[in-house]
Amino acid sequence: MTQLIRMAVRVDGIVQGVGFRPFVYTLATGLGLTGHVGNDADGVFAEIEGPAAAVSKFLLALERDAPPLARIERVTATAITPRGSRSFAIAASGPAGRPNTLVSADTATCADCLRELADPADRRFGYPFINCTNCGPRFTIIRDVPYDRPLTTMADFEMCGPCAAEYHDPANRRFHAQPTCCPACGPRLALLDPAGNALPGPPLARTAELLRAGQVLAIKGLGGYHLAADAASEQAVAALRARKHREDKPFAVMVADLAAARRLCELDDAPAGLLTSPGRPIVLLTRRPDADVATSTAPGNRSLGIMLPYTPLHHLLLQAAGRPIVLTSGNVSDEPIVFRDDDALAALGGIADAFCVHDRAIHVRTDDSVARVSGGRPMLIRRSRGYVPEPLSVTRPFPRPVLACGAELKNTFCLARGRHAFISHHIGDLENAETLRSFTEGIEHFRRLFDVDPQVVAHDLHPEYLSTKYAIEMEGVDLAGVQHHHAHIASCLADNGADGPVIGVAFDGTGYGTDGTIWGGEFLVADLAGFERAGHLAPVPMPGGAAAIRQPWRMAAAYLDGGPQSAGGPDPDHLDVRRRHAERWPTIVAMARKGVNSPLTSSAGRLFDAAAAILGVRDAINYEGQAAVELEQLADPGETGAYPAGIETGPPFLARGGDLLHGVVDDLAAGTAAEVIAARFHHGVAALIEAGCLLTRDRSGLDTVALSGGVFQNQLLLRGAVSRLKARGFRVLVHSRIPCNDGGISLGQVVIAAARDRLGQGNYRR
Repeated sequence: MTQLIRMAVRVDGIVQGVGFRPFVYTLATGLGLTGHVGNDADGVFAEIEGPAAAVSKFLLALERDAPPLARIERVTATAITPRGSRSFAIAASGPAGRPNTLVSADTATCADCLRELADPADRRFGYPFINCTNCGPRFTIIRDVPYDRPLTTMADFEMCGPCAAEYHDPANRRFHAQPTCCPACGPRLALLDPAGNALPGPPLARTAELLRAGQVLAIKGLGGYHLAADAASEQAVAALRARKHREDKPFAVMVADLAAARRLCELDDAPAGLLTSPGRPIVLLTRRPDADVATSTAPGNRSLGIMLPYTPLHHLLLQAAGRPIVLTSGNVSDEPIVFRDDDALAALGGIADAFCVHDRAIHVRTDDSVARVSGGRPMLIRRSRGYVPEPLSVTRPFPRPVLACGAELKNTFCLARGRHAFISHHIGDLENAETLRSFTEGIEHFRRLFDVDPQVVAHDLHPEYLSTKYAIEMEGVDLAGVQHHHAHIASCLADNGADGPVIGVAFDGTGYGTDGTIWGGEFLVADLAGFERAGHLAPVPMPGGAAAIRQPWRMAAAYLDGGPQSAGGPDPDHLDVRRRHAERWPTIVAMARKGVNSPLTSSAGRLFDAAAAILGVRDAINYEGQAAVELEQLADPGETGAYPAGIETGPPFLARGGDLLHGVVDDLAAGTAAEVIAARFHHGVAALIEAGCLLTRDRSGLDTVALSGGVFQNQLLLRGAVSRLKARGFRVLVHSRIPCNDGGISLGQVVIAAARDRLGQGNYRR
């Protein structure tokens, strides 16, 4: 007689609401095992009994063949006394307790649902809200935990008999899929005019018809409203751009499938895999010269942001429209994406000609994620829909629960407990009341959802940031002020599962320094607990303060002046940038020399701005980083030359970024093509990074470099820096799962706060 064994099994991770219990049920019964499986506050528990060989197969397949939305963090199995059970069952959920289980992100429509969507014989044929345990809305509809239908925005939709039968059938892939519905019992579409009145005809077909006719449509999606237009129609896209007051920033384009994507962009296996991944981000791709896309979609840009449909509504709409569509966040410039129906009509009524809406409420606004492939692996630029709220696991547990309030621009916040850091969806720039409300409401929602009551609150050092003020106003917590660029390097360490110490290169536009100046071109020796400033770009004045960010020609004037506080430079009188601003140039130079409203900055972003203005790329910007983006677009990919720049050895050493601009000016005078000059400038910055890291290695003995900060979104610079550093024997850490820009700051803040907490230092109240 075969000897039976019984194992108590626990599975931790994202294992609820993803079809894990029916998966275990099917796996166990298929192997002839008995026992039970259930949910509790910590995840999934099970007991399995049967022959040792079958139990071994079960444990192997449990992780190997898990449902697509499951994210298993740990499986523990303990031998217990056999009970002689005769069947396998799905047990009632365990006691509620503290909710330690994790929540799945919203996920693109799966292949099984797409087959049903296209099958005329299926009762969900053509239904825009089809979903199952393997796909569909999750985070955006959850009001509270536990993740049950009454606590989601599907609570208003009572399941019909056939849907209820599927929901309660362990053998069905819709078993306990909380958003389960069909045309008889689920949400419905409507097409409205800007006043909110219903328009006649089938909503989906009419929406597609209006898009083909060149109209601008507001479309209610998964995490908010989008604005849509025919991507090939210059008139339609230009109208959208004008109405939205978005002068130059590129729009994303949604295409029906990979074949359509290949007609617009260069596409190999790695980005194709990213496009078709469950998160379905917008992926930045190199545009084909013959791409049938309106010039206004991405003016002056060699790349396009492409995404595939990720909801059944999108699939049906792309099929009905028969062409790619521009799909951009439904908002007025500088405000967060609109997600409430009344707000959408009020905010977008002057932009959209019609509204394609539905009656399933969105609980959490969540913008689209943006990514690219860099160095053969994904690199997230904006981490939001499709990725949030799945946490990052850290190497060491947090001693106490932490809230990190993030940065001012591209804000995210982060709540952390145990080994999990829950980084929020993209909030945006904390510069208006609506974005601040999104920030505060998001924190409260995450606190409830993940049962985190922070005892430590980390924040940026800048005293005027709204996120800093929010932190300081909290009562009963310890505060941890974190320097901006230290947070950048710590976020890169956490992204790579490292603790340091490393040589950290943090290049960005703006960050409040410990000396009260504006940092942004930093070489740090850093670990999670602390840092030293090993070196930085030589500081220059920012004439007019924030005005110098909006008008890069001011930085050109400061760098080229040669005054007592500048990097020194050649006579700019023969330069076009000087002639273009002849009337104001002397005033700006005088401001810089006297230090009148001209704070000093070591910012790498401002160095790029100066180069762009000198080359005539951009004198004024319409969105953050525009001058640097367009300078990268201009650069000749075949040019390998690099301008030299000196280093004053310090410590801390000063890297003379102004030397690179001397090379720009000299080549301009010699008649060198602007494309070649732009490339040589980029390679010169990469060479300066190499030189700074070599000097820091000589002094510190460290041979690992972490690259972080928004400047490293520049692929030409990133590739050049990584290549040079690796050739010098450095190990190089770059971002992948978390943005290198300010969207990753909150993760850096929480791991720094935790490291200080372990050492008993750095927490205080003001």
